[in-house]
This record gives sequence, structure tokens and C-alpha cells, in this order.
Amino acid sequence: MHIIIIGNGIAGSTAARYIRKNSDHEVTMISGESEYPFSRTALMYVYMGHMKFDHTKLYEDWFWAKNRINTVKAWVKNINTSDKSILLDNGQSLNYDKLIIATGSKSNKFGWPGQDLNGVQGMYHLQDLESMVAASQMGIKRAVIIGGGLIGIEMAEMFHSRHIHVTMLVREESFWNVVLPKEESSIINQHILANGIDLRLSEELLEIKGIDGKVSSIICKNSGEEIPCEFVGLTVGVSPNIDFIKDSGIATNRGIIANDYLETSAKDVFALGDCVELSAPNPGRRPIEAVWYTGRIMGKTGAQTICVEPTKYNPGIWFNSAKFFDIEYQVYGDIPAKTPENITSLYWQHPHENKAIRINYETASGAVTGFNLMGIRYRHAVCEKWIGDKTSIETVIENLSLANFDPEFFDQYEGAFVELYNEKTGKSLSLKSKRKLSKVEQFLFG
Repeated sequence: MHIIIIGNGIAGSTAARYIRKNSDHEVTMISGESEYPFSRTALMYVYMGHMKFDHTKLYEDWFWAKNRINTVKAWVKNINTSDKSILLDNGQSLNYDKLIIATGSKSNKFGWPGQDLNGVQGMYHLQDLESMVAASQMGIKRAVIIGGGLIGIEMAEMFHSRHIHVTMLVREESFWNVVLPKEESSIINQHILANGIDLRLSEELLEIKGIDGKVSSIICKNSGEEIPCEFVGLTVGVSPNIDFIKDSGIATNRGIIANDYLETSAKDVFALGDCVELSAPNPGRRPIEAVWYTGRIMGKTGAQTICVEPTKYNPGIWFNSAKFFDIEYQVYGDIPAKTPENITSLYWQHPHENKAIRINYETASGAVTGFNLMGIRYRHAVCEKWIGDKTSIETVIENLSLANFDPEFFDQYEGAFVELYNEKTGKSLSLKSKRKLSKVEQFLFG
């Protein structure tokens, strides 16, 4: 059986590895972006000079041939599901028995005048990094980033590392407040400003102006101000990269529609990762989730279904992590930007440092529903178990030290959080002393 995988990101490369682990099927992995898989989230550190591109590769180049995974560097032009073939941009045609589409995302554009000028781009693909490097080498004095979110803050940090003046236009009245509660969003606002970024909240892009085909300035929609710049970063989200799918007969909406087993409407065709739109996502989960770890789980699940037995995709509790300059952020479970009426949200913030802990729980039952961490690390396995078991807030409070995953000798703030809970509730709970995890706890909590 010949299995073709289109895309070599975390979803496609994970699928390839697990297909090989579970079978001796012929595997071909195709990507026009790069011949070998790499860590997309590490591209910013290449620009900043912390890494070389080779350091971002998931494995040494020889790994794929040694494990009999064929790699082809080409773009796919067309999929013919009737005769189970794909056409590459080099004219080559390949036949498959099973096909996996894992083509990831592309940066959004919303029809702004000038959006196709040289020096206007997103930051998602390897080619985007290469364009940023080339533009910076030619000389950028000022960059404007349109949109906030995780890619926007990464791009701001990249330019900041090269002492390029950065202006950010963020449509919302506070940074990423569609995701972060107002207190955490406020921390990020202040931290962006403290790093010398010109943050313009409640502002949008009206037009991008250019000279001789190159960007020269932008016009703000609300203030009407014209800001000179040599580079415009479009970071107003991403969408599934499926343009070449639309004439194939495979059902699509915003993404490639897939069922619980990641099967598409076409026989023997599967979809994984950012390009997938689940027809029936788990309660509380979105149909499209462009997140690294969900792509990895999908890759493993798809390989299991193809090679071993039909397996439903189950992403577990919601989890994400990011970095806002030097503030690490983690979320486990459900922490909406606005707290629902049936939920109590307990929030502690350090008086002088960019550190905060938020725990949400059901007001009636006391069952914990989510954790938000700023500048403090908690163990994934511990938080996931507490949420999955519907552990009561008081049990969590007393055992909060089990969750802390900061390096040795770091200050810890769980005691302050317990004091806050007692102050809010009139209780007199105490934090159990942190101790070395037993073997049973290591198994349960990681």
C-alpha cells in the first residue's frame, strides 16, 4: 500500500513516523516549503540569531531515508480522487492507496489596498522567514504589524531584536482580549509598551501605500494617520491552506471537512492539522484549531486508523502555551475572556512582577474547569487530571504545589494564592508542603 502525505509540518511528519512505526507500507511525504520537516515555532529564533535553520529540523536529514520515508520537494497542483492520483508542479503524477492532506494554514488577507506590495506579508512559512531576512538586510527602519495575537507578538519581538522600530495596530481595545481575561490582557499591554513597541489599540488598517511596487506607508482607519514604513506584517489570523483542494471534489467549508476519524468526504483521503474542519468537534472545542499539539495528536491518530484500527480523534482538554517577549503563558481547560455566570474565577497577580495565576471553577459544585498562568509554569499532567476528574477547588488549593513546574530555586507563589482564596471565602485552608513526588504521583502527574 502506498500512502502519500501532502505537507510535512507537525501533523504530516508525525503521521509519517507513526505509519512507519505501525507498518511497512510505502510512505511518500511531499512539501513545496522544505524537503525535510522543521519546527515552525522556532523560525523566529532563526531571524533573531539564536539558532540556525538546521537546528529547527525535527531530525537529521538522513532520518527519513533510513526509515524508508520518501521525501519530495514540490507543490501539489491537483488531486484526482477518481483515479487516486496527485499532480505535482514539476509535472510528475503519483498514485496513492491512501492520501493524507496536512497542508497547514496560510496568513489571512482581507482585501486591503496595497496588500500585495513587496514588503507586505505574514509570518507562517519558511518562505516568509526568508523574505523577512532579505528585507531586513536591505534595510528596514520602521515596521508596522497589523493585528495582535501570537504571530503578531512574535513578529514584533523579531524586529525588536534587530532594533527596528515597530508599530502594532490592534483592532481590540486591549491586546488579545478575545482570548485573555482583562487582567492578563492588561499585563501584556504594559509589557509590550515596556519593550518599546508603539502599541495602537482600537486601531485598524485602511490602506497600504507603495512606491515603485514597494510598501512606503500605511494609513490608519480610525485616526487617519499615515505611518511611514518599509515593511508591513499581516498577523490578523490564519486560515486553512486548501485553495488547491477546491476542484478535487473533497468537501470543504473554511477547512477540509473531516469526521471523528479524520476521514474526508473522499474515499481513502484523510485530513490532519490546521487545514481540518471537524464536522462534530468535542464539546467546548472549535472545528478548526491551528495549534501544534492538536496537529501532533491528529498525526498519531490518523496513522493508527490507517495502519492498525479505526481510532477517533480525541484532543483531551484544551491546552496552549506562548511567550509574550519574556512572559511565558499557559492555559489548561476553559478560561474564557469573560467569565460565565456559573463560574467563579479566582485571580492572583504579583504586585511588582509579570506573574499571575487564575483558576476557574464551577460555583455550585466547586469542580475546577481551567488554569491560566502568566510567568509561572504548571505541569500539564497535573492540571489535566484535576480538570478531567472534576477535582474540587479546595483539594486543588491545598495541593497546588504539585502543579508548580518552575525550575529549582525559583520563587513560588502558591502560598499567596491560598491566602487569596481564604480571604475571598473565609476559609482557613493551608498549602501542603511541596515534596518529592512518589512513584505513584509521578505516574499520575508526570
